[in-house]
Amino acid sequence: MRTVRLHDSRSGELRELRADGTIGIYACGPTVYNRIHIGNARPFVVFSLLARFLRAEGRDVRLVMNVTDVNDKIYAAARERDVKSDALAAEMLARYRADTDALGLGRPDEEPLASQMIEPIIEEIAALVERGHAYAAGGDVYFRVRSDPSYGSLSHRDVADMDQGEGVEGAERKQDPLDFALWKGAKADEDTSWESPWGAGRPGWHIECSAMAERLLGLEFDVHGGGADLLFPHHENEAAQTRSARGRELARIWMHNGMIQMSGEKMAKSVGNIALLHEVLAAHGRDAVVMYLASGHYRQPLAFSEDELLEAGRRVERIRECLGRLAGGAESPPDMAGRRDAFFDALADDFNTAAALAALFEWVREANRRGAGVGDGDLRAMLDVLGLGALEGLASDAAAMGARAAELLARREQARRDRDFAAADELRDELRALGWEIRDGPDGPELIARGA
Repeated sequence: MRTVRLHDSRSGELRELRADGTIGIYACGPTVYNRIHIGNARPFVVFSLLARFLRAEGRDVRLVMNVTDVNDKIYAAARERDVKSDALAAEMLARYRADTDALGLGRPDEEPLASQMIEPIIEEIAALVERGHAYAAGGDVYFRVRSDPSYGSLSHRDVADMDQGEGVEGAERKQDPLDFALWKGAKADEDTSWESPWGAGRPGWHIECSAMAERLLGLEFDVHGGGADLLFPHHENEAAQTRSARGRELARIWMHNGMIQMSGEKMAKSVGNIALLHEVLAAHGRDAVVMYLASGHYRQPLAFSEDELLEAGRRVERIRECLGRLAGGAESPPDMAGRRDAFFDALADDFNTAAALAALFEWVREANRRGAGVGDGDLRAMLDVLGLGALEGLASDAAAMGARAAELLARREQARRDRDFAAADELRDELRALGWEIRDGPDGPELIARGA
């Protein structure tokens, strides 16, 4: 079993995952007020693949991805559409599940909804009030930021320079402008609320995740993940709430993925530079989309463009062609198995999918060079971790293409022996159209997948 290390945003260092017991992973999911875009899909893919890798390493994993279905953005979007907020949330939740199902990575072990966790949310707010870390004011409840001496330690920000992003809402009720809402009293234009010790209302965004994560994974679970844009204020506030209410940390490692960028800007609905996931999937297919999302190191920004998606599609085709040419099931030579080890070692070292893919494509290049006698067991093991195991099932098309290419190569060689060079050239061009090049060596001609 490999030692797995992940970058912890709090310490700025690589920290080891424990080697025994169930690895708890919580990743912040979307707020369901609209269809999700390709940027929302990145954390879903990153943490789904992390769980697949850990399971391939023999680890027991419990992956939790929440859904925020109670939020200011949902109320606002529902008013614009003149529909009930819970109806809009239910519709967009169904679309979110359908869109992420289309990625073919399976579902998380748990997908809690904020609306189904009101009781533990209220309990945690009450604990904060009792401990003096929160106060009620006019139907709202606010967290006292300055009551937590460790506030700012996750995002590495100075408390005096922080802005909770709540605007002027509730400003007159706050004891300190830094404080943020744990519970929001019901408003006339909000059609959904719950009863609480402080009056009818609904939870603030940050407390939802604290309560859901603790209820399903306990305290000091292994990995709390999400996009880098959530580091502050969302994750900073989650950490502070739990620390203040329970006297213990929520998570051991805080793991953040970089943003997807279009024209150098973070992709976001508020900016308007979005590419909806279901549209990208329809245009490029799930294999290319998963390949694209795994192509960069998770902590780095990922550029989005048509060219990037087309390149990901070409990489998928190279793998499919390689699978089609291999016998299947046999063990690979030891020196090729070393590339498999490099693949898994890269994932164990801060989940470096970019380096892992480089090792995978070295394996593909070597397999294309060696041809017959190389089994695809190593390749299948790597593809399964990346959620691309379905390529094996699709490789029958590539196998048929490979058989067709072998037939054309034999006819080309016969034409050359017959000195019918025009026919030989036509057969070479037909092979190129199928994606194959001919490399003439001392041992005879060899078919090489183009780009390999």
